[in-house]
Amino acid sequence: MNEPLLIVIAGPTGSGKTALSIELAEHLGGEIVSCDSVAVYREMEIGTAKPSHEERARVPHYLIDVVDPSVEYTAGQYARDARAAIAEIAARGRVPIMAGGTGLYLRAVLEGLSPVARRDETIRARLRRSVERFGSAHLYRILQRLDAPAAASIHTNDIPKLIRAIEVCLLEKKPMSEAWQHQKPEPLTGFRIARIGLNPPRAALYDRLNARAAQMFADGLVEETRTLIAKYDRDCRALTSLGYAQAMAEIEGTMPREEALAAVAQGHRNYAKRQLTWFRRDAAMQWIEAFGSQSTQTALTLVKVCG
Repeated sequence: MNEPLLIVIAGPTGSGKTALSIELAEHLGGEIVSCDSVAVYREMEIGTAKPSHEERARVPHYLIDVVDPSVEYTAGQYARDARAAIAEIAARGRVPIMAGGTGLYLRAVLEGLSPVARRDETIRARLRRSVERFGSAHLYRILQRLDAPAAASIHTNDIPKLIRAIEVCLLEKKPMSEAWQHQKPEPLTGFRIARIGLNPPRAALYDRLNARAAQMFADGLVEETRTLIAKYDRDCRALTSLGYAQAMAEIEGTMPREEALAAVAQGHRNYAKRQLTWFRRDAAMQWIEAFGSQSTQTALTLVKVCG
């Protein structure tokens, strides 16, 4: 008997993963498991580019709005939750479709995560003080020196992940990426996996990301951020995310609107580059050189090839 099918849709931010996943779900009787490290947070709508409520009404979605912004939701927790959702969807005879751009989360589900070093609160406190004095970019440069492959998979503003990666490097006395290599993660089994990557033309993608950044501010990103600060405090994990960090800088008067908007647009472009670098390491990924909204038939053909 054939194993059930799991479809993975990956690619850079703004490439149309949501549009393609919904189209495939409607064609194939599928349900969608979000693979996005920010979409898991409730009350964060404008700066996250989550599927809209209308899109979620068309097809069931999982792992969107599952924890409060103050919670540190780890890749390990995501992997457990996503595997449970995938198994439950398949058990009902539906097709699980995992869609998103968080490479570490995707790897955690498909390949498993190796057990790594314990937490060290002394190291973490020291790194948090460095952030307060020099900003998250300082931590990012440290990680680049300690473990360039790990740095390539983490956003410059993602302080919890930066701290964890540096912590592991220091405790293991080797790069975190090497520490993983010498452990034995447990890969996902029992599924035929069709991996589809979106890689639209770079100039068109950047135009879309620039327009998205402008729309976020027009839709009230700063006001949403102000609400999050009032409810969860400025140190909550959510406010380290791209877009929210710049909106908070505008609120605090350290960055004018024009500069904040430009920083968000540039941040999205840089993030898209890093995502492509990450996903291109996956030799099993089948690439479509177009946006998701233009790729339904090509994707269906690729899925059919997978069996």
